[in-house]
Amino acid sequence: MSATNTTVTRNLKDLESPTGNVYEAVAVIAKRSNQIATKIKEELNTKLAEFATPADSLEEVYENREQIEISRQYERMPKPTLQAIDEFKQGKIYYRNDAKTKAGQ
Repeated sequence: MSATNTTVTRNLKDLESPTGNVYEAVAVIAKRSNQIATKIKEELNTKLAEFATPADSLEEVYENREQIEISRQYERMPKPTLQAIDEFKQGKIYYRNDAKTKAGQ
């Protein structure tokens, strides 16, 4: 994963160059970002479920070091939007515009 952990200013011309339209590029990046976020959330929930106790109640809250460390690890990861932008710039995202495809026929 080569995405940065910080937000950087981007040149809109660089983002729009693959699609020819900045709004289309943003839509592609947003959809991919949602996919990445869903995948990460599922992974995190699966890992945290291993530590869940069946008798949780409001009175009994235990701090589990493994759960805390896993949560911190996921918090340190690059945000899904930054990952999606990185994938888009590297040409790793497949996308198509059905409206353009139909108009070209």
